[in-house]
Amino acid sequence: MSKRELGRVEVLARVRSKQLRVVDAARLICVSYRQAKRLWKRYREEGAAGLKHRSAGQSSNRAHELKFQQQVLQLVRKKYGGPVGERFGPTLAAEHLASEDGLKVDAETLRRWMLAEGLWSRERKRRAHRRRRARKEHFGEMVQLDGSFHDWLEERGREGCLIDMVDDATNTTWAQLGEQETIWAVADALRAWIERYGVPLALYVDWKNLYKRPASPGERLRGEEPLTQFGRMCAKLGIEVIAASSPQAKGRVERAHGTHQDRLVKKLRRKEIRSQEAANVYLEREYLPEHNRRFARVAARPEDYHWRAPRAAELDRIFRLESERILSQDWVVRYDNRFFQLQPQSGNYAPAQSKVLVCEGRHGSIAIEYRGESLRWQEIPAPARPHIFDAPPSKERKRVAVEAAKRKWVPPASHPWREAARRGLEKRERRASRGAGALRPSLALPSASP
Repeated sequence: MSKRELGRVEVLARVRSKQLRVVDAARLICVSYRQAKRLWKRYREEGAAGLKHRSAGQSSNRAHELKFQQQVLQLVRKKYGGPVGERFGPTLAAEHLASEDGLKVDAETLRRWMLAEGLWSRERKRRAHRRRRARKEHFGEMVQLDGSFHDWLEERGREGCLIDMVDDATNTTWAQLGEQETIWAVADALRAWIERYGVPLALYVDWKNLYKRPASPGERLRGEEPLTQFGRMCAKLGIEVIAASSPQAKGRVERAHGTHQDRLVKKLRRKEIRSQEAANVYLEREYLPEHNRRFARVAARPEDYHWRAPRAAELDRIFRLESERILSQDWVVRYDNRFFQLQPQSGNYAPAQSKVLVCEGRHGSIAIEYRGESLRWQEIPAPARPHIFDAPPSKERKRVAVEAAKRKWVPPASHPWREAARRGLEKRERRASRGAGALRPSLALPSASP
């Protein structure tokens, strides 16, 4: 029974116990006196069950047939169902049933049918649940790397970018201040980390073209993994580069940025440091040792997962930019608008039109290699460009061309067409003069007298 019907039972029970009159019951249950008498009669004859609505538990007279309902639900299950986020809602499904299948059904009716059959729920598509990732257990198992742009020197110097590296297991931090988040800035920071602690197993970085880039169509067809210059350096060291999908994924290094932007800025202000070079010296000697003593923690496992650091000469061969170039017919390599003439080689000989590797070091040193061996070269000046005469501006050239196209062409006086026309004119004049001479004698004869 509904709440209203239970209320009527309570009021009519008071009428039976002589506490209320029927007219009072009519006012309490908000019906007319005649309707109250009908309800009182049903209550006397049938009890509380007599006040229940007669249509309760029965199908509506306007209800759809069971066959129609089954047909609609079968189409919804086949065409418009699916997991949460993909399936059609009752309103959209009712629209498509009417337009595509010719079955008209009210959206609310379809909602009740779908709820009863389990084809719809009130569950909405929600964002994927995220939980905090557990720390790595070993020192060197993964290092988070990121750049933080900030006014580190305030008004004393120019704005810069702090390249920050934080070990995921211990919070051990290393940082360097530079102008931008460039390839050499992050390479210098990684090399400094390697020289102090060793080669980590993985780096957790942003999804940027500096660290990772999308594959080109050719690479996708060949199934090749796209590599940036930094990715190639890490691949030679055996470091896995993991690109984070959001800043929150690198929460440890992001929170370290906030700590540095508060503490480091104030300490640099107290030291009156005005240049990035002096700031890096202070970072290495004072700030970072104190920061690690205060904020670093012990790893869950005591084993150090860093690989042994390579020698300095080997690191020099790793931390460099490498680009492939085609050797010209005259054994000249062009790189960065510079021209390098290869010298005669006694050992490994690079034929013309072959691919050579141009390697640029940290401070601009150039090496050219062919199949892993260095080639001797000499830089030559760029070839002289051919002299190009000054041409009128494009608008002026266009105007001259339009005027020339509109101007009517007139043949010169010496043109063969003019000669033929002149000969034809002279010929007609001679004919005309001969005809005039033949007519003159007849015109001079005197007329006959009558």
